[in-house]
Amino acid sequence: MSEFKIRTSGRIALADITAEVEAAAARAGVRAGLCNVFVRHTTAAVIIAENADPDVSADLLAHLERLVPRDGGFRHGEGNAQAHILSVMLGVSLNVPIEEGRLRLGRWQGVMLAEFDGPRERTVAVSVVPA
Repeated sequence: MSEFKIRTSGRIALADITAEVEAAAARAGVRAGLCNVFVRHTTAAVIIAENADPDVSADLLAHLERLVPRDGGFRHGEGNAQAHILSVMLGVSLNVPIEEGRLRLGRWQGVMLAEFDGPRERTVAVSVVPA
């Protein structure tokens, strides 16, 4: 397993971490297998989304904020209940197949860190299991 840190840019944001995940997977030296990506926080998530058109990220974040409004009358006293809920909804881990030593993502897919309580420094763990 390896880890890397990423600094997020806003309270709610998506950061493309595909290159960092690919580098971590490559260091494992596995030609075929499964790459697990895990964010070690309760107010962030990891997703696979389009990483070519920034409007997709903007639309996604805007819709998530409509689904779970920041001022939703939550009881959690820290003021970041929205972030906890969105993290649970999207998930803190995902798996990507590895083929010929590379992530087997689709043409427009990227691995994204979803920040819901930033800006912060986040830790992402990557582990690879051979096939």
